[in-house]
Amino acid sequence: MDMQHTKSPVGTASATDPVCGMAVDPATTQWKTDHKGKPYFFCSGSCRTKFIANPGKYLAQDTSAAEPMAEGTIYTCPMHPEIRQSGPGSCPICGMALEPLVISAERAPNHELADMTRRFWIGLVLTLPVFALEMGSHIVNLHGLVAPQTSNYVGLVFATPVVFWAGWPFIERGWKSLVTRNLNMFTLIALGTLVAWMFSIVATLAPQMFPQALRQSDGAVAVYFEAAAVITVLVLLGQLLELRTRESTSGALRALMDLAPKQARLVREDGTEEDVPVEHVAQGATLRVRPGEKVPVDGIVLEGSGLVDESMVTGESMPVGKKTGEKLIGGTINQTGSLTMEATNVGSQTMLARIVKMVGEAQRSRAPVQRLADIVSSWFVPAVIVTSILAFGAWWQFGPEPRLA
Repeated sequence: MDMQHTKSPVGTASATDPVCGMAVDPATTQWKTDHKGKPYFFCSGSCRTKFIANPGKYLAQDTSAAEPMAEGTIYTCPMHPEIRQSGPGSCPICGMALEPLVISAERAPNHELADMTRRFWIGLVLTLPVFALEMGSHIVNLHGLVAPQTSNYVGLVFATPVVFWAGWPFIERGWKSLVTRNLNMFTLIALGTLVAWMFSIVATLAPQMFPQALRQSDGAVAVYFEAAAVITVLVLLGQLLELRTRESTSGALRALMDLAPKQARLVREDGTEEDVPVEHVAQGATLRVRPGEKVPVDGIVLEGSGLVDESMVTGESMPVGKKTGEKLIGGTINQTGSLTMEATNVGSQTMLARIVKMVGEAQRSRAPVQRLADIVSSWFVPAVIVTSILAFGAWWQFGPEPRLA
């Protein structure tokens, strides 16, 4: 839904592109403009251009202000951090799969990784016969065993599900890149595989439509089913490796989050003690940390003394002595002595939570060369398409006979 954006409060850091409805980060996006005294933010330059040309068209479709998205449900692009949306999907600029802005401590199943894995293995099994039949004919005389037209039909049967089922996510992303005018790698992948498949399907089902120069001795026309299938499988392999790398990175962050204890020993005003989930600990609460237990949250020692292992933060292997008035860091281990502490930082404000957040932001940060790569790719894709058209036209006009072949 296209929505007019409203400036988000600090903490949500998201606004809605009034043209395409994509959530963007006002602090990082480079595409913005003012209209009637209000700032508007965009996911890409094309959306900004459309809005400036006719702002009334997009503001008239506004039915409600954009609601800020809850933290933990926002997905962003590793290459374009200004892109944010609620729920998984693909980046409208580069086509990469979006990843959660905030990593959850709970290990949820990665449906995208499972889906890509399934598509890759099934696509690989279907591609191998097509590849072996086509490439094998250049090594051994397979055409003496399998007629070219029969080979074409085999390629049709096996390659079609590879292109349109295993490679469907790439076709979707390629189409989306055309709609948003952000040509990227998936534009070329979708265009290349679909053109190869469409040429091959016509050559298989209606070879008589082609000139005699393109036909073989039995009337069959050379096809490119194996090219479409192999390209699809190779791109699936690349996506699979990328998703596995990102999954292992998320696992490392979860391991860091697991350093925080799940329970805290709450000391009530009447002196009674109770174990409660650490999420229920409020700032100012009194907690007890017994020997061998982890410090649940950041705080200050009220009573007692002991040795605390802070190696997870400082890297120092020797325990640090703690006494009344000294600071404690959540996730560190109390080795000796019973400590009574006051919680000062809880939830996302603890040092451990802030470390996890900074590591996640560092992983999503972009090197200067990546911005240069964005500029190059924005010209590379249309340049490849134009060059291929010019090459076809030049060969058609000036190539030696038979020109079409």
